[in-house]
Amino acid sequence: MKIGVGFPYEAIGTDPDVYRAYARRAEELGFHHMTFIDHVLGAEHARRDPPFEGPYTEESVFHEPLTLISWLAASTERLELCTTILILAQRQTALVAKQAAEIQVLSGGRLRLGLGTGWNFVEYESLGIPFAQRGARLEEQVEVLRKLWTEPVLDYTGRFHRIDRAGQRPLLGSMVPIWFGGFSDAQQDRCARLGDGFVFMRMSRLSLSAIGKIRDRAEEVGRDPDALGFEAPAGGTGRELTGAIEQWEAAGGTHVTVQVPGEAGGLLGGLSRVARDLGELLSGS
Repeated sequence: MKIGVGFPYEAIGTDPDVYRAYARRAEELGFHHMTFIDHVLGAEHARRDPPFEGPYTEESVFHEPLTLISWLAASTERLELCTTILILAQRQTALVAKQAAEIQVLSGGRLRLGLGTGWNFVEYESLGIPFAQRGARLEEQVEVLRKLWTEPVLDYTGRFHRIDRAGQRPLLGSMVPIWFGGFSDAQQDRCARLGDGFVFMRMSRLSLSAIGKIRDRAEEVGRDPDALGFEAPAGGTGRELTGAIEQWEAAGGTHVTVQVPGEAGGLLGGLSRVARDLGELLSGS
């Protein structure tokens, strides 16, 4: 089981030296990875039609994840750095391909891209991308990303992309892992057909059973289900925390991310307390 820790956006404050110290301490304690969420814009929820369903507002704190990951990659040596999730469908594909390739090279191959479609239609509108087409756009984007990472010159015509005999350097010797994340059956199907793993937004009865459905679908389309990873968050302390992780692993989970409670001044101590709770589970990450 690979055990990681979430980057505490709301609690950690605005001092980049604290960010660096937090990532380094997580690495020293043996955490396998760190996860980063994504929103370009927050928006007011009042008087929306349709109503907003997500938890974030105009007051929520977000860093641009690829920029933050590049900063922390320079401050760490082993920690895998993961978007969970990057809302790729509202971004320019070629630009993200370039950014991801650069991070992968500079970090020594420590980037994992968790991708999703998001829920904030105001964010899509503000970025000039149609909200209704986000699922189909995401699927094509994954194809384009992988081609740009490996093909010297790409001549591509799709529903959403036209690349006229162009390419980018550096090319990658191996793909950046692409995981899908979210709640929907459509995302789970994309994982089975196209992804390297799935990031569940919560650990629940539904996510536990979904592992089997994704694996069955992967086998149905001719892919190796054993090659897929499955991640979920785990909360609580002591035996509650370790028990949840053991249950997740028994169901086929491969990765888990824990959250550290507290404010900026106490987060390093919180990391140490969580590491003690995890005990031998953490040493296997």
